[in-house]
This record gives sequence, C-alpha cells and structure tokens, in this order.
Amino acid sequence: MMIRMKYPPPDFRIKSDKRKEFIFDRIRKRWVTLTPEEWVRQQFIGYLIKEKNIPPSLIVVEKEMVLGSLKKRFDILIYDRNHKPWMLVECKAPDIMPDDKTLFQILRYNIAIPVRYIVITNGPVSFAWERTPESFCALNNIPSL
Repeated sequence: MMIRMKYPPPDFRIKSDKRKEFIFDRIRKRWVTLTPEEWVRQQFIGYLIKEKNIPPSLIVVEKEMVLGSLKKRFDILIYDRNHKPWMLVECKAPDIMPDDKTLFQILRYNIAIPVRYIVITNGPVSFAWERTPESFCALNNIPSL
C-alpha cells in the first residue's frame, strides 16, 4: 500500500561551500553532502521527530552492519523505548520509485537487524510493513512508537 507523505515544514540548516551544498544532520550532529537521497532522509527524520514524536536519541542514521561477509549501511534505524531495534527505513531519491529490488534490500538488512517494522520511502511516497510470525503485512500508515 502506497502511503502519501505529509511532511512538517522543513527547518533544515543548509550551507554552501564552493560548488557543494551541505545539510546539517541533527542525528549525526554533523554537516553532510546534500544529495537527493539525503534530502529524503532528513525529511523523514523530521517527520519521525515532529509527527511521530520519536525522540532523536532513539534514531540512528547511516551505520555499518555486517550481512554475511558483506558490510552494508542502513539509512535509518529506530529503537523502541527498551532500546531494541524497532524500525528500519530505506531512503531513495525522489525520482527513484521503490521497487522489488529495494524491498529485497531492506529484507536482507532485516536479517542482520530484525525489526518489527520496515519502511521504504522516496520522500513523496512510502511503503511500510509489519513483521508477523508468518510474513510481512502491508500497512496504510507509518507506525508510531
């Protein structure tokens, strides 16, 4: 089920340095290159904090994980209030529509970091699933903690 996203007004800090633009990541507490995917990631983080009331201290961004013999990076991981992994979010640039390849990517990440919810977003639209004992069930909204 496609979820049309309504984001809060952006309150990002953006700066330019020569030919590049940077956005301040409030979770990593540093300036990062402003790419289309990073814009989506920062929008979604703002949504999680402002609309879903998720404390920034429970959000982790772009950390490395080991998947078999491969090292990969997830986009966003949210912990629950007991500090257990709760939701994985995969971000894509706005012009990339999430597809089966994206779904398989986040499902592989879910093997390394089992969570209750997985979300794929390209900014304007998102898809969310809840893990059940048998499989994953599509959701029509982004869950709240």
